[in-house]
Amino acid sequence: MTRDEPEDPRAARTRGRLRTALLAECAERPLAEVGVAALVRRAGVGRATFYVHYDDLEALAVDACADVVREAVEALHSWQGRPDPVRAPAALGEFFASLTPHAALYRALLTPGGGGPLGLVLHRDLRAYSLRERERAGAADAPLVASAVAATFAGVLADWLHGLLDAGPAEIADQVWQLLVALHASR
Repeated sequence: MTRDEPEDPRAARTRGRLRTALLAECAERPLAEVGVAALVRRAGVGRATFYVHYDDLEALAVDACADVVREAVEALHSWQGRPDPVRAPAALGEFFASLTPHAALYRALLTPGGGGPLGLVLHRDLRAYSLRERERAGAADAPLVASAVAATFAGVLADWLHGLLDAGPAEIADQVWQLLVALHASR
């Protein structure tokens, strides 16, 4: 199914219950310790139903965390007019601050440097959005800058979540913002 197709409301409800159950399970234990049996019990669905919707727990986890990808893309593009080259849009700082409740789950899906299953989704979606915006602006370097923006943001986000960068949410938002503004201005 593509994102543009209407979704069956029953399937959407079932996936929603599974995502909610996974987030609740991961609030109590690491993803690696979550079992399908406990998850489906908490969601109130059968094991077979789980496998109708997801190949495995990692696929469900990526789906459950997909909102963080959409939020990141929206936060990065929340500015209006000419961007401040030093201070990130408030939405970007709020985005980083919002990651705390499920940081362990995000770390399990987003490896240092920006890899992992969630990193791939983040890179793909952010690159596509950036590419559209740069092409709309007529930038000849659109593919290069879009790739650099996606890789930079995914890498910084992952390294920050893994404790490789020592900064609070507002500070890391400003720092990554400055990098991204420089990337856009460099070409």
